[in-house]
Amino acid sequence: MLLSLRPVCRLLLILLLGQVLLACEDDTIEPVRYGSLEGIVLDASSNNAPLANAVITTNPATSSFTTDAEGKFYLPNVVTGKYAISVKKTDYKTENVNVQVDEGILTAVRIPLEKASGSNRRPNAPSNPSPADRASSQPINLTLRWRVTDPDKTDSLKSDVILFESNSIDRRQLLTSARDTAVAVTDLKYNTTYFWQVTVRDKAGETVRGDVWSFQTGPLPDNRFLYARQVNGNTDIYSSDNAGGSLLRLTNSAFIETAPQLSPVRTRIAYTSNATGRYQLYTMNRDGSDQRQITPDMVPVEGYNNFGIGYHWSPDGSQLIYASYDKLWRINRDGTGLVQLATAPNGRHFRECDWTAQGNKILVQTVGSNPYDSELYTLNADGTGLTQVLGNLPGRLDSPSFSIDGRMLLYSRDLDGYENANGRQLNAHIIMQRPDGTGTVDLSAAPSGSTTNNGKPAGTNDLFPRFSPDGAKVIFVNMSNDNQSAPEIWTMDLDGRNRTRLFQNASFPDWK
Repeated sequence: MLLSLRPVCRLLLILLLGQVLLACEDDTIEPVRYGSLEGIVLDASSNNAPLANAVITTNPATSSFTTDAEGKFYLPNVVTGKYAISVKKTDYKTENVNVQVDEGILTAVRIPLEKASGSNRRPNAPSNPSPADRASSQPINLTLRWRVTDPDKTDSLKSDVILFESNSIDRRQLLTSARDTAVAVTDLKYNTTYFWQVTVRDKAGETVRGDVWSFQTGPLPDNRFLYARQVNGNTDIYSSDNAGGSLLRLTNSAFIETAPQLSPVRTRIAYTSNATGRYQLYTMNRDGSDQRQITPDMVPVEGYNNFGIGYHWSPDGSQLIYASYDKLWRINRDGTGLVQLATAPNGRHFRECDWTAQGNKILVQTVGSNPYDSELYTLNADGTGLTQVLGNLPGRLDSPSFSIDGRMLLYSRDLDGYENANGRQLNAHIIMQRPDGTGTVDLSAAPSGSTTNNGKPAGTNDLFPRFSPDGAKVIFVNMSNDNQSAPEIWTMDLDGRNRTRLFQNASFPDWK
């Protein structure tokens, strides 16, 4: 029996050894794997400025530490896996971010913090205005400047700026939610007080309104020159001194404003505009304000080859005369008292005119159906006594005016005798003569004996002449005879010497 049990024991022993070996294989130990983690903590309400001393903790726990001066933190040896990072800082909301750390990889994270409710402080009131509060004699084009600050040094600030004129309810919104602390202001009025106010706002929406500051613009410059100028296809009225300084744009519309004249008492400017579809007579203050139409719509300043240029002030500035087709009218400066003075000869229309206090006479041009068919007449201020002083001559004749003492006449005439139905001239000169036709002087010709003045340049026309206020000079326009170059305003002596250019790109000059 004993011999028969030995094989069985051997089999049991083999089975037990196999189980032991299998048990050893199940207990194998895996190696630990590491990665690294870095990040930066930022202020979400202040242009993402770095936040120092923010407390960083993780779950699963690693260690607790704070951000450096640049808002950064770094964990060099972190067991791989998923972590929840918690960031805390006083006055800020706690922020939690989930990240995955992988073996051998630097994981970067960017964590913005928002300020906690109730921790934001209001901005300081705007300060340091420029111009200084209550400054005087300021230009009409200037830059407003101010300073904004906030107790929260890293807060983001924006400004609203309004400007309003004294004795007016109109307000100009110069800036809205702008980070700028300066704004340019243009086209202000002279001799006017302006008020302005800055409202500052931080990112949390806290607002503070600054004090109301004020400044006063300087007095209106005594510009003696008026003219029309075309800029970007738009014709408007300008004034300036004799060097083009203190330039003022007096009108600004999509229509044509032209032929300005300052009243003899220098209080109002008359001009014409086609804003109604036909040229009408307007007046305005010398700064361009208070623009008023004074002629009725049915009696415009128009006619054959008369597009808003046929009018003139009375010597005392209380009335104006103007041409409307074949009628000459007189009207008060406020638009009342319209009176017909005269009717042009049969088949003719009135065009340009002048009015002198010497003898209270009116000088007027009439034209036929062609612009080169021109005659000059004088008449009394009441419309009587229409008398021809110059008959139709070869070539176009325009722009008659009296001298200061009424003893001389001034006009332009194309001496080449070119007669063109479209009105083109080839060689227009400025002529001065007595009303009786004697004493004729060609001011555009080269003065006798002059070695420095060759007179009017060839290929150009001298046009729209007027005597200067002291009667010693003539102001006029010179332009190329193909009308392709911008006109220029010049002056010269009564003998044609000392031709001097005043303004470029300018026409229809007036000098008072």
